[in-house]
Parts: sequence; C-alpha cells; structure tokens
Amino acid sequence: MSTVGTEKSVREGSLEKRKAILAAARDLFVRQGVDRVSMDAVAAGAEVSKRTVYDYFGDKRRLFLAILTDASQSLMATACRALDEHLPEGAQITTVPQLEKAFTALAIDLGTSIVGSADYAAGFALVAQERLRTPTTEDDIATVVVEEAFAKRIADFVDAGLLDTDNPRLAADHFFALTILLAYNRQPVPANPAPDKVRQSMIDGAHAFIRAYATR
Repeated sequence: MSTVGTEKSVREGSLEKRKAILAAARDLFVRQGVDRVSMDAVAAGAEVSKRTVYDYFGDKRRLFLAILTDASQSLMATACRALDEHLPEGAQITTVPQLEKAFTALAIDLGTSIVGSADYAAGFALVAQERLRTPTTEDDIATVVVEEAFAKRIADFVDAGLLDTDNPRLAADHFFALTILLAYNRQPVPANPAPDKVRQSMIDGAHAFIRAYATR
C-alpha cells in the first residue's frame, strides 16, 4: 500500500540535537535491539523531549534509516578522502612495490578510520541484527560509491600493467574482504577494536591482495 502523502513531515531542526538523537538511538538499538527500544528511551538518552524526536524523525523506522544514512555518508567521505590521499588519479606509481606500499597505506588508513571507529561498528552491528530478524531486508550502509571508485583505480593500474584482472569491480570486493571485513572478523569486541591488530590485519590483507593480483 502506498504511503505517499500520508507520512508525517519532519523538520531539520538543530544539528546538535539531531546528532544527539542519532547517537542515543544507535547506542540503544545496538544494545537492546530496535524493536525493544522506545522513543521515550531515545529521548531520555539524547536529553530531548519525545516530541522533539518525533518532530525530527517521524517514527522509529525513519530514525533507524537515518542512522544508516548518516553512517553511509560519513563512510563515503572517509573512504573517498583516503583514496584521494593514497591513490590519487594519475598517481605516479610505476612498479609493483610502489603499488603495494600505496595499497598498504590506504588499507591502514581505512582500518584506523573505519574499523577503529565505534560508530561504524555500531552501524554494521545494526544491519546484522536486522538481517537476523528480517532476512529479506535490504537495509544496509551504502558502500557502492566507494567500491566503484576503488574499482576505477584498480582498472587504471590494470591499464598500467601493474595489476592483472578482467573484473576490477570483483577485485575491489576482494580487497575490502581481505582488509576491512577480515579486520572486523578478528575483533572479539567490534565496538572496542585493538589498534595493533587492526593495523596488522590491514597490512596482511593488502599484501595478500597484491600477491593475488599483481602482474608477474
């Protein structure tokens, strides 16, 4: 059934209040589960009125989606900044050792910024919870823009004769699986990652990627 025209409008309001509500809801949702958290509890955690929570987000569903949107936008900005810093378009990288050094620096940066962030860990935990509760859900933290940007960099290095693949997009997936995902899997407490272990996971993952994809 269409809900167009029937949803309550929401307002932008104060940025600080919005951030406080999102942070409180994210923490409560992760610890207790989305279904078990009341809007009263979110309001109390954010130190605002329940009316303010409803005015800003409308209902719990839209509050949950706003958390994922906020995480997606932050993740995209962080990853694109790291790509531009370590693998800028037109980078003067002419050897495989130089490429491995750049990929390793990128991986370490991403590990520090993403895996080392309790906020991102909470966002991914929320997605995992909802998929366990509702296996058909498509709610997720959006990573497509980042993955496609990295695939473009990989394609450039294929053209330069440094990497060997006919599917840069799949290669990008493999890089993130060997670094970000593996680092998350190695954390006993994702919300409290061990920096040294994250760094080593990223170094190992970047090295494995180069071994698999570098030209010989």
